[in-house]
Amino acid sequence: MKTAELSSSSWLQKPAHLAWLADEGMRLLPFARASRVDQGFAALDASGHLPEHACAELIHTTRMTHCFALAHIQGIPGYAELVDHGLAALRGALHDADFGGWFADATRTGDKSAYLHAFVALAASSALAADRSAALTLLDEAIAVLETHFWSEEEGALRESLSRDWQQEEPYRGANSNMHATEAFLALADATGNTVWLLRALRIAERLIHGHAAASGYAVVEHFDHEWRPLPGYNDGNRADPFRPYGSTPGHSFEWARLLLNLEAALEHAGLVAPGWLLDDACELFAKACRDAWNADGAPGLVYSLDWESQPVVRARLHWAHAEASAAAAALLKRTGSAVYEDWYRCFWEFAASHLIDLKNGSWHHELDSGNRPGSSIWPGKPDLYHAYQAVLLPRLPLTPSLATALAAV
Repeated sequence: MKTAELSSSSWLQKPAHLAWLADEGMRLLPFARASRVDQGFAALDASGHLPEHACAELIHTTRMTHCFALAHIQGIPGYAELVDHGLAALRGALHDADFGGWFADATRTGDKSAYLHAFVALAASSALAADRSAALTLLDEAIAVLETHFWSEEEGALRESLSRDWQQEEPYRGANSNMHATEAFLALADATGNTVWLLRALRIAERLIHGHAAASGYAVVEHFDHEWRPLPGYNDGNRADPFRPYGSTPGHSFEWARLLLNLEAALEHAGLVAPGWLLDDACELFAKACRDAWNADGAPGLVYSLDWESQPVVRARLHWAHAEASAAAAALLKRTGSAVYEDWYRCFWEFAASHLIDLKNGSWHHELDSGNRPGSSIWPGKPDLYHAYQAVLLPRLPLTPSLATALAAV
């Protein structure tokens, strides 16, 4: 497995920095415990309280279950029961016993999305690594649903969204859902020992990054029709959508950069061929996102989205983009040893410490306005543990295996 020898001056070599990351993880976890509701986990407000009429949502239930499993694997008491609570919700209130798959929330309505089902697979994989008894049954069903309804062998990627009974398909393909499928597939490869998941992840990355992103100067193309033709004007009337924004989303460029390196390392560890473009494209994605999104409007921080001329569209700074940027910098630093990634890694954490980490009310501010003041135009409250918690774990772990398996091996 190809990794570089790091300088002794690197923050990744400093015991105090690694301890600071661990301490920040311990600070994040208790805040997120309050998200528990009877039917799973729900979004918290900015003070860490459940709003009136809080409803269990699949996105929060899966991500919290995943993160609480990571906490339990590390030997932190008090999180096993929360993992089990999440598993019970995924096998009960959020599960569609009639048609299979999972509802987006406890109202049990709406279509079924690849994005959310990828997180079911991730949560089940992490819970299995945490030795929770209900995890294997959930994992088996998650795999069956992905293979039966979402994975397209012909396309080498996931279909996006289908009706509750699986009979009607949205004529859209999305990079975001397939990016999180790549993450989930890396975890599934570790959980099952089946390298088919690595090969599927490679096909997704080849289409979306080595194909479309490379052809667009390494701006990640997010939106496509059902024949994978880019839709550059998609959501022009709803530019700040939290899941399908108009234009390119540099936070996803960072996320993809890290995942490409995770995939490269996993392929090599499995004795499979890891194409050289995985590293090359990771470097290009990172460089373009830094160049175009950092300080793009004269203030520090990464803007949420860019147009196709690399100009800011939505200037809010979202916490998840900075979390992913720091994790990508750490991954590239481990892989290459280049000082440029050390500099960016420090830069992103300095910004997070100064602007995002909320020492008064807990967790991180999920959104800042263009003046780096707390905002809520896209993401009200503090519902998401997943990005920040992974950001404090990933720099302390190797590029492969995936998070839960790596923590279990420590």
